Amino acid sequence: MAKVLIADKMSESATEVFRARGIDVDVVTGLKPEELIERIGAYDGLAIRSATKVTPEVIAAAKNLKAVGRAGIGVDNIDLPAATQRGIVVMNTPGGNSITTAEHTIAMLFALARQIPAADRSTQAGKWEKSRFMGVELTGKTIGIIGCGNIGSIVAERAMALRMRVIAFDPFLSADRARDLNIEKVTLDELLARADFITLHVPMTDQTRGIINAAALSKTKRGVRIINCARGGLVVEADLKAAIESGHVAGAALDVFTEEPARDNPLFGMEQIVATPHLGAATTEAQEKVAVEIAEQISDYLLTGAVTNALNMPSLSAEESLHLGPYMKLVEQLGGFAGQLTHTGLRDLTIEYEGHVAELNCRPLTQAALAGLLSPILDSVNMVNAPVIARERNIDVTEVKHERDCDYQTLIKLTVTTERGPRCVAGTLVGGDKPRLVQIKDIAIEAELGPHMLYVTNEDRPGLIGALGQVLGDAGVNIATFHLGRAGQGGEAIALLELDEAIAPAVLDKVRALPHIKQTLALRF
Repeated sequence: MAKVLIADKMSESATEVFRARGIDVDVVTGLKPEELIERIGAYDGLAIRSATKVTPEVIAAAKNLKAVGRAGIGVDNIDLPAATQRGIVVMNTPGGNSITTAEHTIAMLFALARQIPAADRSTQAGKWEKSRFMGVELTGKTIGIIGCGNIGSIVAERAMALRMRVIAFDPFLSADRARDLNIEKVTLDELLARADFITLHVPMTDQTRGIINAAALSKTKRGVRIINCARGGLVVEADLKAAIESGHVAGAALDVFTEEPARDNPLFGMEQIVATPHLGAATTEAQEKVAVEIAEQISDYLLTGAVTNALNMPSLSAEESLHLGPYMKLVEQLGGFAGQLTHTGLRDLTIEYEGHVAELNCRPLTQAALAGLLSPILDSVNMVNAPVIARERNIDVTEVKHERDCDYQTLIKLTVTTERGPRCVAGTLVGGDKPRLVQIKDIAIEAELGPHMLYVTNEDRPGLIGALGQVLGDAGVNIATFHLGRAGQGGEAIALLELDEAIAPAVLDKVRALPHIKQTLALRF
């Protein structure tokens, strides 16, 4: 009989689901790390929320563990690479908390606009300070939404019902989707300059970490108010404090913090701050829903092998996995490469299959490529939910199989169309199982992707390679591999370098400053 440990507090419904499915379940919450390590070896499944940390040490001790289920969206408390390496499926429940988090954002919006927490404290202290708490109306104000996915779009809908003007910044928000939502799509700088209220609804990624910092706040209008119910670390707290103290920012409402539990924070004690202890998902309805969903998902996997909302495993049968495994890695790399090069609204994705791969079931490959394309900016994207996210954002996905002969035994080509036009990347398998890039923007180049890559486009001019190598050498950055391609003599050229370590931002700026450089990006795989 399969055995599951529920290690965090969640609805009793989760226990009932496991038992109804014939699974032995223990509920033991509040375990210390060493206690969890001692216990975990006896279990096939682990159900958690945000309190329990699934570290490499826990995973190493989990000799029988097959699935970890997070009742919620974020999986920051799970070491995903370690779990993947051990063959442990990691699942979450994307969307289960969307309504609740959006409603909490609106509650924080009102609390901030009318200074409700401070007024409550004053009134209950026996004071009657009507003139002290002069608020602002929401009607007619502009709210800027950074990240207009599932939660962001719900906030937009609620804000429009309050007669607010809604603008949004989201690189993956297409013009058609913006029209459907009846919102105005803008650049980040436009949003900062125009918004009276700014609310964040993006995951924590390398692109979004510290997105509201001193430089961003300096671009906002005086009296702006900030709301963050998404992830701690999106807002640089010290910079926000300085902006409030200077009078430039009128206030902020925060449900999440850089360090949690937030016992001591530089923003605490400021009257202009409204703070809640990560309550975005804390409603009876949301907790019931995610508890039931994660129990059902873990049960399905342990009993039948069915996979739903997995972040590190494709939804494939054993037979399909055997044939598609190498191709899966290739399309994930192609999608991830294209996604990291995409900074404007996506319109469509076309995937072409030629050679041997065209004879296989390519739907899982298409879904994996789409997940790879979306994952650089969106969290909790996988093969299961990527098509749904694409449909929500009006991204057309086309799969084409060619029976014609090609230069390779197999070839997969992704063409991504954004507001700036199309961009393509193609790859093949070498030796039947080794992914290689063979084309970028119609320029032939053969490259193997490593964990840390440097992508450079430039004008084909003498001396550039030497200058690039000099900058990296002076910074102590070792080049593992160096791949070149060009459209023609003197035309556009591409350099793709594998580095032994991540390149520092300051070094990247020096590369960008070299003559004839057109674009420079640090990529991760």
